Amino acid sequence: MKTAIITGASAGLGQEIVRQLGDVFPEIECYWLIARRADRLESLAISLPGKATVCLPMDLCDPMSFVRLQEKLAEDRPEVSLLVNNAGCGYLGRIGEMDTASQTRMVDLNLRALTAVTNMVVPYMPQGGRILNVSSIASFCPNPRMTVYSASKAYVSAYTIGAAEELRSREISVTAVCPGPMATEFLEVGSIAGNSKMFELLPYCDLVRVAGGALRAAKAGRTIYTPRLFYKFYRLLAKVTPVKLMVQLAKT
Repeated sequence: MKTAIITGASAGLGQEIVRQLGDVFPEIECYWLIARRADRLESLAISLPGKATVCLPMDLCDPMSFVRLQEKLAEDRPEVSLLVNNAGCGYLGRIGEMDTASQTRMVDLNLRALTAVTNMVVPYMPQGGRILNVSSIASFCPNPRMTVYSASKAYVSAYTIGAAEELRSREISVTAVCPGPMATEFLEVGSIAGNSKMFELLPYCDLVRVAGGALRAAKAGRTIYTPRLFYKFYRLLAKVTPVKLMVQLAKT
């Protein structure tokens, strides 16, 4: 049975990707849904008629979650056609002023969990398998007051490019989607809403369009997908502008 594994599936972009997954990958019959909140996963599973679902409530900042996932993979030996690494977090705050737990949580979830889950799942992916990593426009340039978050997303994009080349011989494609801000709970949880003039000025990406575009980009085997012309230009600008100047422009 062809399977998709989606982390961070209980809300925001992850939830919308799950909802649209059947439109782009109708051949995938089983969804493994991973997130901390069991009740939300179960509600999402109920909304997916005709699809087999496995709800795996776990906190990917907890190393024991990797043990549980490894055991589940070894027991079921699924044919993973699609892995979506969506779990992530971002917090607004200055270095030395923000609590250390928030800083390290971004590292644990955005880098460590994505790396661990991918490494565990790839052995169960056949030729033609696809990996979709959720990155951000923050990966294009360091963002003061979100320094750890932007650095973590730079890792996600760089990891994606390297993994795409490394897995090419196995015919497994790897895609990073790099959206701008979206109207999700991410803004409230990260203390961003109402506290950043930059976020008030930036054009927002539509959640539904980003999810659909990201899935189609993964199906097409694209390596980097940036929604909206504005952010495509920003990506180009970040490539050609000295980073010390870009950092001044990218302050959050």
